[in-house]
Amino acid sequence: MVGVSEKIYTLGIIGYGGMAGNHRKQLEKKNVRVRLKGVYDIKEERRVAAVEQGYIAYGSVDALLADEEIDIVLVATPNDSHKALALRVLDAGKHLLCEKPVTMTAEELIEIMAKAKEKGLIFTVDQNRRVNRDFITMCRAIEGGLIGKPYVIESRVEGSRGMPEGWRTSKAQGGGMLFDWGVHLIDQIMYFCKEKVTDVYCKMFSVYYPEVDDNFRLTLTFEGGLVAHIEVSTNNFIKHPRFYVLGTEGTMVVDEWVGTGKVIQPLSRDDKWGVEIAQNKVGPSKTMAPRDPSTVREITLSEPEGIEDNLDPTYRQLVDAIEGAPLKILPEQALRVVRVMEAAFQSAESGEAVKVCI
Repeated sequence: MVGVSEKIYTLGIIGYGGMAGNHRKQLEKKNVRVRLKGVYDIKEERRVAAVEQGYIAYGSVDALLADEEIDIVLVATPNDSHKALALRVLDAGKHLLCEKPVTMTAEELIEIMAKAKEKGLIFTVDQNRRVNRDFITMCRAIEGGLIGKPYVIESRVEGSRGMPEGWRTSKAQGGGMLFDWGVHLIDQIMYFCKEKVTDVYCKMFSVYYPEVDDNFRLTLTFEGGLVAHIEVSTNNFIKHPRFYVLGTEGTMVVDEWVGTGKVIQPLSRDDKWGVEIAQNKVGPSKTMAPRDPSTVREITLSEPEGIEDNLDPTYRQLVDAIEGAPLKILPEQALRVVRVMEAAFQSAESGEAVKVCI
């Protein structure tokens, strides 16, 4: 019966870098029924670190996969190696959790999905930012009817320190901000809006890193008319809000990661003007003249409660799926995101919007 098992599942990690270390720290809290046994990394210093932390350091990928106690394998290597390692994990009879982006092309992902189905194994992706507080605040406000029907969602992640050295700056290894942060923001928007994407336009910049995009501007149009504008920057010294949303009955701002912000709702239209154009701060203008404050209402958005903004939900849904429950983070959802990213690269190269049905 789903949900009553006390079985503890054993995890092995391939690629023991920074993100894998984050998984280790979360699993050490023992909030989920998964325990880390050991790791493999091509770098000796990372294997030594694992041993110092109390885990096994396998001498090879094959050695890790040959361990019969390993139930689940996390692939947390650079993006270009995900496909080959994922197929080896599944061929070894292990359930698979893969870091994002799961693959660099849709064709690669389809091959992994087919292998998982053939082997009867669970395959999921670490799209953990569906539970971020900022995203949950936005979703709850819209679902609660605070701004009416949204027609523009702007989602931004902005830094000012450039990009870390390593695979993120290498095109061959799947570096760049679209693959790094873009995959999360696209997944959030497509998780929120289940409609098909019909139009993809993307502008990419390589300001300081010639091989990859260190900034991008991506616009998605959905079949119902919603427009999502997604930006990631690594040299932005003045930040925008995390989310800015226009709706038919209000405007929303989510300021930061914690999910605080506000909604401004109109109490009346305030769209009547006299013949004369009044002078105001913007100069002589009717349409951009200041609004009468009495015609709007402000609602404060607080940090959402009841949120596990960490990796626990990713692992729980994986364990539940192994025991027979429906998987929540589906490979099919990841496939849609990868296809959008492929269209984004095509648009950036051609300079034109790409018509799609994704």
